[in-house]
Amino acid sequence: MTTLGVIADTHIPDRVPVLNPQVLEIFKQAQVTGILHAGDVITPQVLVELGKVAPVKAVRGNLDIFYLRNLPLRLVLNVDGFTIGMAHGHGTFGRYMIDKFRPLMPVELQKRHTGRMLATFPDADVIVFGHLHFPCNLYLEGKLLFNPGSASFPTLQGRPATVGFLHIDRAQGIRSEIVTLSEWGKDTSFIQS
Repeated sequence: MTTLGVIADTHIPDRVPVLNPQVLEIFKQAQVTGILHAGDVITPQVLVELGKVAPVKAVRGNLDIFYLRNLPLRLVLNVDGFTIGMAHGHGTFGRYMIDKFRPLMPVELQKRHTGRMLATFPDADVIVFGHLHFPCNLYLEGKLLFNPGSASFPTLQGRPATVGFLHIDRAQGIRSEIVTLSEWGKDTSFIQS
């Protein structure tokens, strides 16, 4: 079995000063063989820290234009025979601005982004994306759409920061998991799909 750590929207240092140390510990404990970062990394140091745990693949988020503009907007990976498409999810600059100035309820926002991701990766088995700052872990049109939420700055008030895992097994398929980060220094609780 291959286990991938999935993270998005770290926003360091624009929203929080450093990466929550639980992230590295959780990924180490799970013995991830790779880490997928779905954008809005902000500073390259985050990728360096994550890279000390496992190799990292990352895409460019809407706020990665200053220090990480060399990251691709989209990636397609093949892991153990499964195709994983990854993008931040904000779309074009014009689409991002429309979304920014036309606030939607979380359910509507998720529906818009999952539709956008399905159109972007029609042949993927799994689609990893970020941008929403809240988790999404569902199957649509035979594909797993997986957003780990924000590891630093959840949008919905009262919601905890989260990361995720993709457990990939050729024979059994893919199992996805959202992991809630407790307050720093406290235990971690788990939510599985």
